[in-house]
Amino acid sequence: MITTLEPTVLTTPTPAEHCACQAQTDNRLATTVPRALVHRAAVAEVFLTGMCRIAEDRFHIKAQWPRGHSFFAPVAGTHYDPMLIAETIRQVGAYLAHEAFDVPIGHQFLLWSLEYSTVPEQLAMGEAPADLDLIVTCPEIRRRGNRLTALTYEVVIRQGDRVIATGRVGYTVTSPAVYQRLRAKQLSRQPDSVLGPAPVAPAEVGRLSPFDVVLSASCGPGVWQLRYDIRHPVLFDHVGDHVPGMVLLEAARQAVTIGAEAGVMPVTVRSTYQRYAEFGSPLWIHAEPASADLGGTAARSIRVTGVQDGEQVFEAVVVTEPVGTVASLL
Repeated sequence: MITTLEPTVLTTPTPAEHCACQAQTDNRLATTVPRALVHRAAVAEVFLTGMCRIAEDRFHIKAQWPRGHSFFAPVAGTHYDPMLIAETIRQVGAYLAHEAFDVPIGHQFLLWSLEYSTVPEQLAMGEAPADLDLIVTCPEIRRRGNRLTALTYEVVIRQGDRVIATGRVGYTVTSPAVYQRLRAKQLSRQPDSVLGPAPVAPAEVGRLSPFDVVLSASCGPGVWQLRYDIRHPVLFDHVGDHVPGMVLLEAARQAVTIGAEAGVMPVTVRSTYQRYAEFGSPLWIHAEPASADLGGTAARSIRVTGVQDGEQVFEAVVVTEPVGTVASLL
């Protein structure tokens, strides 16, 4: 059963007031962490601002969300885009690997799963950027010798004394030499955009510009071709040898938004990734109702899959809820 976050039930210890990253924020000295440590080329796309290690498998990480963003625009003009949750917890994984587990820059990370949960009321925007406390625990740390090979981590995101989201991510780590052997053919190819047919109207998928739309006009009920422009400064902050997982997650978000009322939000996402999404081959996005007990609410549960060359690339089960009219809590 898929359920949304219940902030009144979830509890976790608050960060220690004397920790270094808390002191930096209190003294207004915090800056973003080095962009290379979260696998971002643009400083503007870095949301993490510091970290303290509480225990071998437990961390306090500070983050900040801007009130305006070129891509993650506010939903209905009033609420943070939940995709900020996904991107923030993705950045946590890269930062932990390099800063806490000594993974050298240049190693490759293979995402296997990413999930998050929130409720619309918790994402209402306030009069200043959202300063966040992330408590991160690592229930699975796999090593070969002293080298990290896989990590599963869980995140509780707080703003002040409120839990606003939770998340969980799993990935494996590959050395440059091994990755070169595995991906030599793809690494030798030149990445290229796939624009295909005309995009879905931006307003239908909660975006402002055709440049931000990753779905071509429907090829049939619940089926679209993935489209993307590798010049996009957020979805392709830097271009690698395959389509990033965040592009696939955005495709899922857009697919569940089509046909929904204005201001719908993906409040819960559970995604898994089975294969690389390769450049140069059509990738089809399919959406269908998912079976879930949603308690008679206005929420909808949609299963989205991506298929390329007859093989499933990823699956995401997304629960959406309308924003509605809620007072700002921030």
